Amino acid sequence: MAKRTRPYSRYSRDAAVLLGQLIRLARIDRKLTHEQLAERAHVSRGLVHRIENGDPGCAIGAVFEVAAIVGVRLFDAGQSTLATGIAANTATLALLPQAIRTSTKPVNDDF
Repeated sequence: MAKRTRPYSRYSRDAAVLLGQLIRLARIDRKLTHEQLAERAHVSRGLVHRIENGDPGCAIGAVFEVAAIVGVRLFDAGQSTLATGIAANTATLALLPQAIRTSTKPVNDDF
């Protein structure tokens, strides 16, 4: 049986490639080998290579950890900004319903 690949949007593929390139540049700038980075991130050397090549199928946690180790900032925010954003979003999400129900009424979008 052939392995099925998940289709990703062009935007997602381009974002993964860009992030991979940023990680590769930062790794080289810090004079780290694939093996050294893999050891520090507790992942395989092959996974580091896939991340740097922009493979969108890599686990997001592994990608974020590798990015953090080489100093690639995500969301253009520091740790305190991330913590503030998480707290604000947690407060907002607490006010929203836990589930969304689909309306059974037909939508009248005739203007």
